Amino acid sequence: MAEQQLGVLKALDLAKTQLYHFTAIVIAGMGFFTDAYDLFCVSLVTKLLGRLYYFNPLSEKPGSLPPHVAAAVNGVALCGTLAGQLFFGWLGDKLGRKKVYGITLIMMILCSVASGLSFGDKAKGVMTTICFFRFWLGFGIGGDYPLSATIMSEYANKKTRGAFIAAVFAMQGVGILAGGFVALAVSSIFDKNFPAPSYAVDRALSTPPQADYIWRIIVMFGALPAALTYYWRMKMPETARYTALVAKNIKQATQDMSKAETMNGINEVYMIARAQTLIAFCSTVPGYWFTVAFIEIMGRFAIQLMGFFMMTVFMFAIAFPYDHWIKPENRIGFLVMYSLTFFFANFGPNATTFIVPAEIFPARLRSTCHGISAATGKAGAIVGAFGFLYAAQPQDKTKTDAGYPPGIGVKNSLIMLGVINFIGMLFTFLIPEPKGKSLEELSGESEVRKSLGSHNVIFSTSSC
Repeated sequence: MAEQQLGVLKALDLAKTQLYHFTAIVIAGMGFFTDAYDLFCVSLVTKLLGRLYYFNPLSEKPGSLPPHVAAAVNGVALCGTLAGQLFFGWLGDKLGRKKVYGITLIMMILCSVASGLSFGDKAKGVMTTICFFRFWLGFGIGGDYPLSATIMSEYANKKTRGAFIAAVFAMQGVGILAGGFVALAVSSIFDKNFPAPSYAVDRALSTPPQADYIWRIIVMFGALPAALTYYWRMKMPETARYTALVAKNIKQATQDMSKAETMNGINEVYMIARAQTLIAFCSTVPGYWFTVAFIEIMGRFAIQLMGFFMMTVFMFAIAFPYDHWIKPENRIGFLVMYSLTFFFANFGPNATTFIVPAEIFPARLRSTCHGISAATGKAGAIVGAFGFLYAAQPQDKTKTDAGYPPGIGVKNSLIMLGVINFIGMLFTFLIPEPKGKSLEELSGESEVRKSLGSHNVIFSTSSC
């Protein structure tokens, strides 16, 4: 049995790239497409939610979400994601990758639809519903992180493993792009059929009642790609590495191989979606695919180190002369600098911190440890989502957004982010280089393989 186990692992490491590898990329990648769409689409409609449910006809500015509500709507899914990464990562090691993979997808489908529904038409009911279902949506999305990475790492051979995992993660950029396109399409259709004046012209009519359907359609659309991939996800076999090393079933393993007040509510959704789509198309998506192309050439360490370094450079280049960049004539330059920061985030640590945890841990703990790693990153995202809203407020309390206390200002917030990027670069020196090594070499399980190869089997008879 030990020789059979060794044979399975060797076959996986040396296997030629075949159709099933690309099938796995598509199936796992569509999960990440959905994850990204669901997580980022809410940022496209928060302004509209404020106009719809917090409208004050006496205010000179359109309605906006109160600080605590804005923080909850934007951050609650991230909290769910963190919890899901830990729970489903652990469960994937206990029950197997395939069994848990379907559960996460069902949660994503149901909660995407439910997020677009509401109890009543009052602000409290609608916001409570959104936050409740987006937490559980995030919980399902959290499970997709460790499971997709683990499944892809265990399917792939050691020569192309990094590129395959990166390709799955790169679908996140496509999902962000899709969110922008959906919001552009929906807002354009509604703007054509339900024209409205700007807020400055008519405060009440600047957000027509039909606009309430816009955010619901955008949010609920995330269920569609998840539903389309459910059948194929259920058809995927359990990974052979899990079956051989954890379940100890060799026979089965062998078989498994801008400004608001100058526009109406619908225009605002369109403008926000256009900006996000432009940034995603020019920087986010290319960054992901540069990682796919170069990760097996440069290695994980070099890409992560370069990414953190360039992010630090561009963040400081934006922050220190911030007063220069906010002038209208310098907006294009600001957009270029901002886009380059995103490019090197994705051709850098955003991708590598997803790939490396799927490679360096032993099979019996791989999903759990990836979940812990991903959850740690998501904790940082939560701090950013909740904290930056407050920190970026002007120090002059007369200039803050409604309901917000004074903060440290955008400039100082960007400097702080630059420092964090530099610290990340220093921590990169602690990361091992997985390029060209088998999963067993990286996790320390190579000793098992050596013992198996020399017939000095370290497994007890009962465990075999």
